[in-house]
Amino acid sequence: MCKTCNTGIARLAQACFVYILLTVLLSSAAALAQEEQPLAPAIEELSTWLSSNSLTHDSIPQLLNEAFAASPLSTADAEAAANLLWQNRLHFLRTERAAEMDARLIKIDNMSMPFWFKVFGDEPPGGRSLFISMHGGGGAPAAVNDGQYENQKKLYKPEEGVYLVPRAPTNSWNLWHEKHIDIFFDRLITNMIAFQNVNPDRVYLMGYSAGGDGVYQLAPRMADRWAAASMMAGHPNETTPDGLRNIAFAIHMGEKDSAYNRNRIAKEWKDQLATLRQNDSTGYEHVVQLHSGRGHWMNLDDAVAVPWMAQFSRRRFPKRVVWKSDDVIHDRLYWLQASPQTNSARAKVVAECEGNTVRFLESTLNQVDVLIHDDLVDMNETISVVSDDSTLFEARVPRTISVIAQSLLDRDEPGSIAYGRISVQLSPE
Repeated sequence: MCKTCNTGIARLAQACFVYILLTVLLSSAAALAQEEQPLAPAIEELSTWLSSNSLTHDSIPQLLNEAFAASPLSTADAEAAANLLWQNRLHFLRTERAAEMDARLIKIDNMSMPFWFKVFGDEPPGGRSLFISMHGGGGAPAAVNDGQYENQKKLYKPEEGVYLVPRAPTNSWNLWHEKHIDIFFDRLITNMIAFQNVNPDRVYLMGYSAGGDGVYQLAPRMADRWAAASMMAGHPNETTPDGLRNIAFAIHMGEKDSAYNRNRIAKEWKDQLATLRQNDSTGYEHVVQLHSGRGHWMNLDDAVAVPWMAQFSRRRFPKRVVWKSDDVIHDRLYWLQASPQTNSARAKVVAECEGNTVRFLESTLNQVDVLIHDDLVDMNETISVVSDDSTLFEARVPRTISVIAQSLLDRDEPGSIAYGRISVQLSPE
């Protein structure tokens, strides 16, 4: 190679080296500047407040009255506030609920729910999975339901995660979809996050027979708690699949399980879910299997549901929400919220978010709050809320400690914390 060529290559290599060095130095300087960016004074004030207070339903009014709770926050500030509040709440929960975890017994009002669990596999980064498995029975003497509870403990074995079997608080026919179950399960999930390091984005629901009845009902009405749900050998009663939009849902049924038309209704739900999926290609992930030759007992053919569910993680802030209330009324689903005073049984709200625009496509309610997070929209820019051809809201939404603290208490887990809130008036259909 000629001398001139060698010199040119050397100079080119030197220039490349200088360019790479400058790029690295500039990137490091930017990262350092970002790391050294001071947090807002509100975060220090929050830390001071938490040093002498616990975040509880009793203390939240006091916190909300603090001036710093209304101060606008940056994304980094909001993340710091959320972490401070969750760590404080976590310490409180581990102290307050240690006895019920040791006893494997939750008591609420005059009802009790025993539970049993077993841990499988190594804990992955981010925390363990949780499989809540509801036993059969119902409408029978306590001894029958006790036997079903013991049997449920033996049915399924996830490769990884906490396999948890609760014992229903009652012996009624609808033992798994009475309104107190939602309250018990909210508390149970929180406990498992606090004491077993369960990942709140990897919580799964399953149940057999009467437990399957419960899955049909609880999966849509508590959808923002689940990554996936699997129904085994149950009956949906009056519920519909609309609210299953953002979870993966499986139906396993014996081909010959004709009591209460279970097999026929499973086929009907298969068709309904297929239609919903066809009309909404990013929602309603599902599988429906009618197991050949099986009756009400599927001989554990349905165990394939466990690894199938484990593929999925929760959508914390999905871009589309279908909220159809049950006769058991909740005040929140994902990033939509309505107070019990304005919500009603069988109410339906459909909303979607595209870019920084939230659009209500359907609503039978006249007042709804939109809970905002940077994972849903860009909170540094203007956010619009529209319905039909009307703009209901158009402005920037501040991140505040007050919204973060209240939304944490609403769900008692860190994965669904909101940073801001928008209240809008709608024209019910």
